[in-house]
Amino acid sequence: MAGLIPQTFLDDLLDRLDIVEVVDRRVKLKKTGKNYSARCPFHDEKTPSFSVNPEKQFYYCFGCGAGGNALGFVMDYENLGFPQAVESLAGSVGMTVPREESRPATGPGSSAEEQSNRQLYAVMEEVANYYKRELRKHPEAKRAIKYLKERGLTGVIAKDFDLGFAPPGWDNLIKALGDTDDKRDLLMKAGMLVENDSGRIYDRFRDRVVFPIRDQRGRVIAFGGRVLGDDKPKYLNSPETGIFFKGRELYGLYQAKQANRKLERVLVVEGYMDVIALAQHGITNASATLGTATSATHLQRIYRLCPEIVFCFDGDEAGRKAAFRAMENALPCMEDGRQARFLFLPEGEDPDSAVRTGGAEQFEMLLDNATPLETFLFDSLAEGIDIGSMDGRARLSKKALPYLRTLPEGIYRQLMFQALAERTGLTTETLMKLEAPPVPKSTEPTEPPPDYPEPEDGQVAAPKQRQAISSSNTPYSSIAQGAIALLLHQPTVAQLSDPEKLRELEGEDIGLLRELLELLRRRPESNTAMLLGHWYDTPEGDLLSRLAGQERLIPTEGIEQQFVDTIEMLSQLPQHSRLSAQVDKLKLTNYAEVSELEKQSLRELLQRKQQRDAQKNKRK
Repeated sequence: MAGLIPQTFLDDLLDRLDIVEVVDRRVKLKKTGKNYSARCPFHDEKTPSFSVNPEKQFYYCFGCGAGGNALGFVMDYENLGFPQAVESLAGSVGMTVPREESRPATGPGSSAEEQSNRQLYAVMEEVANYYKRELRKHPEAKRAIKYLKERGLTGVIAKDFDLGFAPPGWDNLIKALGDTDDKRDLLMKAGMLVENDSGRIYDRFRDRVVFPIRDQRGRVIAFGGRVLGDDKPKYLNSPETGIFFKGRELYGLYQAKQANRKLERVLVVEGYMDVIALAQHGITNASATLGTATSATHLQRIYRLCPEIVFCFDGDEAGRKAAFRAMENALPCMEDGRQARFLFLPEGEDPDSAVRTGGAEQFEMLLDNATPLETFLFDSLAEGIDIGSMDGRARLSKKALPYLRTLPEGIYRQLMFQALAERTGLTTETLMKLEAPPVPKSTEPTEPPPDYPEPEDGQVAAPKQRQAISSSNTPYSSIAQGAIALLLHQPTVAQLSDPEKLRELEGEDIGLLRELLELLRRRPESNTAMLLGHWYDTPEGDLLSRLAGQERLIPTEGIEQQFVDTIEMLSQLPQHSRLSAQVDKLKLTNYAEVSELEKQSLRELLQRKQQRDAQKNKRK
């Protein structure tokens, strides 16, 4: 049945489910104190680090970081899409899944952003179905079919990846799906339409083979298109939207999860056709980044599914530079039990051509013999250095130490220091004590320039700029995360504070804290599992799962007062900053030169600080 699943139903479903029963039917649990434990089903381990909390209805693995509610567990464990997992769990408790049309929500749990995103998912599914129909029926589709056959693809694999065709012409999609102002607005928000400086609106994808990009739930979030004519660029991606962020998603990862009961490793390649060609030859564990460097978010997402990543790049200079950037991002993710390796193909070869020429068995042998991360790191840093000399070994130590210090604590980190010690002749203890500068910042962009709207009628359309999403944290982040952790473990404390107190603060973690507070004030009955469900499969959701798993760090009593104090501390930080700024100014300025207004402002700030300090001392 078509239509959206209401959020209120999902919350009700999670409220009725017992996560212990859901997990225990699939992974045998053992009672350990107030929680249940098992060996994690998402990575190999000898000692159980997978914990299920029956009170708060979430699970967390202290080994690989996997975590979430019952719905997320079933999706990841059984490789199900979101609707299928909901249907399965609803059936287990005798509930029927309702569906609703894409219309403005009016219920108590609705928000404009949630509703807008649901509508975007729905319209993108319509667009994908439209492109698939055009590949079958449009008179010009034979050119697309000819191209796919020349690349060696079959109709079966094209169906598996939902390949489509965007016909030539400026307004085919608009005519097919944009029959109302609301639908045209949605298509614009979804990045499927382009508006140039003169106000003309036209289809983004024209005369291209189209590749739908799906998120981990199987929802279409964007498209890639390969041109069939002479237009530029050769490959074109959707722009970033409210549901699509290039640095977060991997093409083909959803299909890899569907094709493999348990992923042992994931291959990261550079293009759509590489993923599809490998899948056709039985190598169904490949994925591709979407025009960006491999990010830490990509890597954490993969490592939640399997213990090993193999990066596949061209063996030329550009390929090795891309591999080095991937290695830099991989180092902080290399917890014990994880592997990363690098496969470099001869110049002119790519995974598509390599698997067609040598076959799947030979390609698997190449993967098995790929270069380990540690070898690639030390060999890359040693280029141009004579490590047979004392000076060369000293230079290698100086270059390598900043990278090794980014590794997380554990056995792998110790082994990496030992490997460097063997190469330099220094002791491991000496190397670990040496001071090292930070890792040098790459001067190259980690992402290519944004996709520009294409030229029209001989004119160059100016690009519409999109503000990049900042990944930097503010000085408030650690305090904000502490407040978020308290909310996750006792959601009722949200009623003790007002989100408005945080209005002067900025930062991603502050924004997430505000959203949590606003949601809990609208839906005070929400529990931990529901909160995790609202941000499932997002970077924010990964953070929430990690914070929810830090149960041992949460005080057993006094959570209410600690939460109130934390919010109060956050709300005061802007004033502390202003006070510090004014004091610093006085240190650099003759007091007589300071205006009366500034002096009065400083006196008021100091007075308020003294009052707050007195109140805090009373509470103690």
